[in-house]
Order: sequence, then structure tokens, then C-alpha cells
Amino acid sequence: MSDVEVLQEARFARLADALFDVLAPGEALALNLDAEDSLFLRLNAGRLRQNTEVQQARLALLLQRDGRSVECSGVLSGRPARDLPAVLALLAQARAQAAQLPPDPHLVALRDEGRSHAQFTGNLPSAAQVLHAMAAHAGTLDLAGLYAGGSVVRGHRSSCGSAHWFGTQSFFLDYSLYEGQRAAKGVYAGTAWEPEAWSTHLAHTAAQLALLRRPAQHVAPGAWRTWLAPQAFAELVGMLGWRGLSADAWKQGRSPMKRLIEGELQLSPLLQLDENFGMGLAPRFNSRGETSPERLPLLAGGRLQNLLVSARTAREHGLVANGADAGEFLRAPDIAPGSLAQDAVLQALGTGLYVANLHYLNWSDPASARVTGMTRYACFWVQDGEIAGPLAADLRWDQSLYEALGPQQLLALSRETEIAPATSTYSQRALGGMRAPGALVEGFRYTL
Repeated sequence: MSDVEVLQEARFARLADALFDVLAPGEALALNLDAEDSLFLRLNAGRLRQNTEVQQARLALLLQRDGRSVECSGVLSGRPARDLPAVLALLAQARAQAAQLPPDPHLVALRDEGRSHAQFTGNLPSAAQVLHAMAAHAGTLDLAGLYAGGSVVRGHRSSCGSAHWFGTQSFFLDYSLYEGQRAAKGVYAGTAWEPEAWSTHLAHTAAQLALLRRPAQHVAPGAWRTWLAPQAFAELVGMLGWRGLSADAWKQGRSPMKRLIEGELQLSPLLQLDENFGMGLAPRFNSRGETSPERLPLLAGGRLQNLLVSARTAREHGLVANGADAGEFLRAPDIAPGSLAQDAVLQALGTGLYVANLHYLNWSDPASARVTGMTRYACFWVQDGEIAGPLAADLRWDQSLYEALGPQQLLALSRETEIAPATSTYSQRALGGMRAPGALVEGFRYTL
């Protein structure tokens, strides 16, 4: 996939073996590699403003000895002569820390979790090709955004025998088109840059921008029928990954979805949510080398099917682990489509709000699964199946997931789905994303 040294599986294996050779009796060690070779292009007014290439790798160590567990991490250079002494120093640091800790009553011993290898090769553009695409298709549009693309790998090795590797070549262009103070947002992502697909995607976003020229509409607070476009619906359902489907959060009384988990309330039978690693967006293995099922049903028929259960939670609470990582968050969520055709959305909406994007989501009242956030970018007031114009101002909303995803208010899901890719680049390019349809919701509550 790449000749960059920090991305080579064989080099990682040799480094791991060198560490395993110096382990003392009774010690077990797991290593996790996060590495990338990425191109970043920052665009403004349709022009290149910053061009950066990043090659980086980070190695995390998990040492177990004498009933204790320590984690530490460091940066790799890709040069064995430098990296081996550095990681040996990390191991010594972990041993020193372990000696100061009390035994962990819930420690789950590392074991051989098998082997896996998944590698996805893409067809990524060069910086020149991206800029040519901007010139050819964006024209005079005021486009601002970030392109990030390249190779990303995740590797795992343990002294117990586990060995996993996941590599992918992917990109995303997270952009906005501006006209004055208004903007329409788009995310074009994939494993192969296709000029025709990019042109179609850009044209769709430009069409939304044109609708922003219509007279601004003032919308009073209240409960309005709302169309949540796929990117917006993905944001809303994504809140379930924030303690909502965590077995540990439930057992500790911190899950916002407690009433669903315990069978007191149900969601809409239209909503089917799985962890689907078959999409190839994230590795199936976690930081302990455990592998999740390729598809794990979470919600179906309005009822809970499975919680996300890590090995530690399983040991502490007498449950069965299903490959969730320590944080028990969603890694490859996939929402099944519905039956509403895209060209029928406005007629089905009738009168209400068309919401393209949501942001600033947070729990406002976890006990009732209530979420708050703001509308963002190209959001419109629709009157009798026709777009009247953009919202005069972004709206604050506050809505219980039991209502928005419930049998009375979740009216329909779209036949078409979109992938909302992970676009975080704070310390490294994130993996993952969610596949989601759009959703028609009755009585979505806007407060300001």
C-alpha cells in the first residue's frame, strides 16, 4: 500500500518481536500502532492556501504484570536504530509505573485473539489533480475547506500471539460554499477520486447555495415537522454512541437510554442500527486485539438487540464481551434505509423545516435522553412542499431521542443513504464514519 517505513506491517512485526524477546516471566505486552501518510490541502476562495504532507506513527504499549496494567505511548520515526531504544525506554517506564500501582481487581488478562489482515487500496488524487478539479468545476464559487487524503494504518501485536493489521487509502474534502454570510456545506469522500462524482456532488451543494438567495424566513419557536438530511440524522443518532449504548454506562446508572435498555420504552420500528465493519471504514479489532462480529445488531424493531460490551465491563458485571473497545463507543454505525424516495421528500414534509446539518450537540437532560444543538448551514422553511427560503437565523433545538426516534414521531426514512465520514484531524486522521438515511420527524422541538 505504501513504501513509507512507518506504514509497513513487516517493520511493525520486527519491532514487536524485539520487545517481546525482552519480557520477563509473568509479563504480557500488547502494542497498538497508529500511522499515516497524509496530504492536507487548505482551501479558501477556491484557491490553495496551505499544502502539507504528514508522515507520522504512534505506538501505544499495554503492559500487564503481577495483576497490574499500565498504558503508555510514544512517537516512532520509522528508523529501527532510533525506534527500538525509544520503545525499550517506554517499556521500562511502564514497568516502573506498574510497581507503584495496586492490583486491579477487574483486570482482564491478555490472550491470543487470533490474526487478521485487511487492506483497502484506493485511487487518490495528487495535490495538482485536486487543484485542477477546483479550477474545472468550482469556477467562481467561493469555496473554503480542507482536503485530507492518503494512507492510514492500524496495527496490533501481543506477546500472547495476536496479530492484526488494517490499512486503507481514503480521502475527504470537507468544504463550504459561501455567499456573503451564508454557506452550504458538503463532504465529498471515498477511496477513489472520480471527477464526474465530484462535479455532481459540487452541483448539489451549489444548488443549495442558490436556494439561500430566497427571502429569509423567520421561524417561531415550537414543535415543527422536520426533514433531517442524512448528515443531520447521522449527528442525531450518533449521540447514542455517547454512553447511550454502553453496557458499562448502563450498569453504572449513567446511560441516557436506560428506559430503552430495560424495556420500559421502545423506539420506532423503522430504526435499525448495526455496527457494520463490512463497510471497511474502521478495523474490526480493538486495542486488546479482540475482534467484533462483522455485523452486530444494536437496534431493530424498536427494541435493543445488543449493547456494546468491552472485556473489562464483561468481567466486572458478568456479561459477555462483543469486541467493543474500552470506551464502548460506536465505531462503524450503519442505519438501514427506509422507503421514502429523495424526490418525494418535500411533498412528504409539506410545511416545516428542511435541516441539512446539525452541530454543537450535547445531552441537555441525560435522564430523559434529551439532546440539544443548533441548526447549521443550508436549512430552509418549506411551505406546502416548496422551499420558501433559508432560516433567518440558526435555531436552537432541544429534543428527547425517545420522541425524535420514537414510534409516534419518526415518520419515514429515505431510500437513499449517505456516508458521514469521520473528519477529525486534531492529532491524526480519524477512521470511521456512519452510513445514514434522511429522516422525517414530526414535532421536532425548537426552543430559540
